[in-house]
This record gives sequence, C-alpha cells and structure tokens, in this order.
Amino acid sequence: MSPAPAPAVDAPPPDPVPARRTRPIELSGSFTVGGQRLCYTEYGTGDRVVVLMHGIMFTRRMHAPLARRLARAGYRVVTLDLLGHGDSDRPAESWRYSMPAFGEQAVALLDHLGLPSAVIGGTSLGANVALEVAVAEPARARGLVVEMPVLDNAIVAGLLTFAPLLFAARFLPVTVRGVALAANLVPHGSQWVDVVTDTLTQQPEPMAALLHGVLFGRIAPPKSIRRSLATPALVIGHEGDPIHPFGDADTLAADMPNAEFVQARSPVELRMDPQRLTSAIKDFAERCYES
Repeated sequence: MSPAPAPAVDAPPPDPVPARRTRPIELSGSFTVGGQRLCYTEYGTGDRVVVLMHGIMFTRRMHAPLARRLARAGYRVVTLDLLGHGDSDRPAESWRYSMPAFGEQAVALLDHLGLPSAVIGGTSLGANVALEVAVAEPARARGLVVEMPVLDNAIVAGLLTFAPLLFAARFLPVTVRGVALAANLVPHGSQWVDVVTDTLTQQPEPMAALLHGVLFGRIAPPKSIRRSLATPALVIGHEGDPIHPFGDADTLAADMPNAEFVQARSPVELRMDPQRLTSAIKDFAERCYES
C-alpha cells in the first residue's frame, strides 16, 4: 500500500516589488502677452501652485531642481521665462522691459493657466518681479518667496556690474556674439553647465534693450509701498554679495508686515545644498495654502 501523498503546502507569496519612484510630470508651453511669446514649464500637478522666476539674463532652467523637489512634495510648480530670457521672445526695444511689465507677464501666466492665485517666487530679478505682482494684483499672490531681492543698497554695485555689459552690447556687439558662440560649443547635459551656457548665449540688441530697460527703470516698489504689502512673504538673503546685499533682504523683511526672514549660508546654498532652504520654502507654501 503506497503512502498517502503529503498535503499540499501553499507557496509563500512573492516578495513585494518595491514601489518605483516616479518623476513628476513635466510639460512645457507658451502663451502671448502684447504680441510677444513667453515660455514656461510645469512640474507636477495639483491645486497648490508655486510660480518661480529667474534672475536677470538667466532662464527658467535655473529653478528646475527646486521645482522638481517641490513637485515631489505635492506642489504644481510653474517656471517662467520672462520676456528677453530663455525661450521667450527677445525684442530689441528697451521700452518693453521693466519690472512692472514683468509683473504683468507673471499675472498673464496665471490667467493663461486659469489660476486664481499662486505662491509667487523668484531670485534676484525674479524676486523683485514677485513684489510687483503683489503690488499690482495682491489677490493673485497667496504668498511671496523672495530670494536675493535687489533694492536701494544694490544700485551702485548693480550699475558697476551691468553697465559694462550694456556698453559691450551696444558698442561692441562682436564680443557678445563671440561669447555666445563659445558657449554654444560647450557640451550640454549638466544642470549647472547648461544654466551658465544659457546665460552666456545672448544676442547683442535684445541684451542691450533688456539691460537698458531694467537699469534705468523702477528697480523695486518703493519703501512706502512695501510697508503696505500685507501678502505673506518668505525673504531669503545672505552676506558677502554686493549685488544682493544682506541689508536689502533684511530691510525688505522688516518693511513688510507679514514677512519672515531666513538667512542663507551663501548665495548658492539653495542650488548646491538645498535641503534646509527647500524645507523652509515648502513649509511656507503649506502655510499659505492653509490660511
């Protein structure tokens, strides 16, 4: 008599496959303001929106790492190339470039995307543009992230830095074209190499118009207006940079009734060692959407 077969034993379930970390969706688009085409990139999805704007002669690419980090935290982030920058149109008329005009472009971006409001942020030029949005359309700005603002203390250093570039673009355009040609020969593919080469790839006439419009126009809302801005603001400043002096950021935070100040360890902390400042920005944006 043969022995009874051994009872079947259920095989153990397979080990769970670890969840794959997905990268937030990234979409590029464009819209038109005053007959000029402006380009932007969206990162992530959702109802909590943050708009980020670049420094002068930089492009929206500079904020891509921060945008991806915020998108992974659940935010929809939009980076904008202001007029005269990046992939946006670059007209050669200086009257088209001013801080209030840039502010209108940021508001037009919200209109284009059908957004009633957003947290508006930026670095240097972009920081001042965020202030202009809060002045012109306070209901559209849930909060402001103002990194390295350029106010009264930076005027002399700014002129010393950018006036020679304006002179070269106006009277020595071959130098600007030569730098652009050299920048185009650099291999692309690295985030910060691409940011630098984007900045160096300029056209003389639009570059001159941009610098002329910005340097000889209104740099930022005056103190009397800043003191009336009730929009919550996170101001980020650092020491040792004459173009973005600590005193400007500190003064702005003191001027605005609902501002808080965070001191960066260096001008590049948010780019090279981003954890601390990114956490501060995420916490601030969360408070803006909770209120």
